[in-house]
Amino acid sequence: MAVINQFSLNIPARSANESFARAAVSAFAAQLDPTLEEISDIKTAVSEAVTNCIVHAYGEGAGKIYINACITDAGEIRIKIRDNGCGIENIDRAMEPLYTTVGGERAGLGFAVMQSFMDDIKVRSAVGKGTQVVLVKRIKPRYTVNG
Repeated sequence: MAVINQFSLNIPARSANESFARAAVSAFAAQLDPTLEEISDIKTAVSEAVTNCIVHAYGEGAGKIYINACITDAGEIRIKIRDNGCGIENIDRAMEPLYTTVGGERAGLGFAVMQSFMDDIKVRSAVGKGTQVVLVKRIKPRYTVNG
């Protein structure tokens, strides 16, 4: 599988940038001619991943969010969202629905939402070094050419 296009984006971990990240990735994905539902799925998953960086990675401190996306010749968009924050101590536990380390208004559904909207999700993390989430969405071709 070869990469046919890609982009990178580095943004401050601020709530105001969550919608920008979502819009940038969905605009990039548009070249695959996704359905409105597929675009909505991508936007939702990116929003959850970026929000996790903002809320959990840096706490009240400043930090950066690194987003890399690529489109492959297999019709996939692969989105890597990374931070250099506090990291996740127990990834399996963090991925359980309703688990949250923050409490309050947070429902603890971020990873569950990402999993439900994307075809694949991988999470790597190291305490004190940061977290990387890779989201994959396969866009089904909507048109066929009859030879």
